[in-house]
Amino acid sequence: MARAIWKGAISFGLVYIPVELHPASRSGTLELHLLDSRDFAPVGYERVNKRTGESVAWNHIVKGYEYKKGEYVALSEEDFRQANVKASQTLELETFTDAGQITPEYFETPYYLSPTKGGEKVYSLLRETLRKSGKVGVGSFVMRGRQHLCMITAEERVLMLVTLRFAQEIRSLDEVSVPSAQQSKISAREVAMAEKLVEQMSAPWRPEKHHDTYREDLMERIQEKIHRKQTHVLTPREKPSKEARPSAQVIDLMSVLKKSLESHGGQHSSERAAARRAPKRASVRHRRRA
Repeated sequence: MARAIWKGAISFGLVYIPVELHPASRSGTLELHLLDSRDFAPVGYERVNKRTGESVAWNHIVKGYEYKKGEYVALSEEDFRQANVKASQTLELETFTDAGQITPEYFETPYYLSPTKGGEKVYSLLRETLRKSGKVGVGSFVMRGRQHLCMITAEERVLMLVTLRFAQEIRSLDEVSVPSAQQSKISAREVAMAEKLVEQMSAPWRPEKHHDTYREDLMERIQEKIHRKQTHVLTPREKPSKEARPSAQVIDLMSVLKKSLESHGGQHSSERAAARRAPKRASVRHRRRA
């Protein structure tokens, strides 16, 4: 289990559960360093005083809020700690709601919650209650100098916490220009055929089947350059491929849909058969992320 990044307690009503928060995800991004192409020496990130141009040591760096142009209020760690002591130590569940009512645009980062000494029984009580009710708990807490909206859900043996975006962080749909079905002149036959294609391509959610193929291909190139001892050789830029890219405008949509149905006809039949034979398993996370 990864090191705990927050310790506090969940509270709802008069129930109090001491817990620790652990990361439930890891970055798939390759850790790349900036290099000087002349001698391949690392290039560091400079902490520079914008007034003097001189480097600033970490022990001289503090956080500040710009209350007007060029004027700041300096904040110490004690200011953050004293801002709301209860909020920084307690995750208070304000309401319980159906998991499916929270839509995808609100989800941010998943974490695992584990009980600390003395909280095992109440932890299990909340987990089993959420599992049987199909509800999630919604509340907020403070971590790393910022208040987070969050939900708590039961996932197999563990309680999961997922940080959520506040409503004011979600952009209005009015900012996005999209055509209506009438404006696009989609016919009923095209919709029916597209629905048939979706049904034909449907399969159970199996996350282990999906891979970061770009990262895998890039790692393969890195290993190949190491094997060839080309560690300090820059790959020259290739000429753009002359192969025609698919047009964004599909002239004969019905023809494309028919070809898609033909190509996927038998592709998922074995998976669907296996899915029908497999026992059904309800999961809050699967319903939530569908």
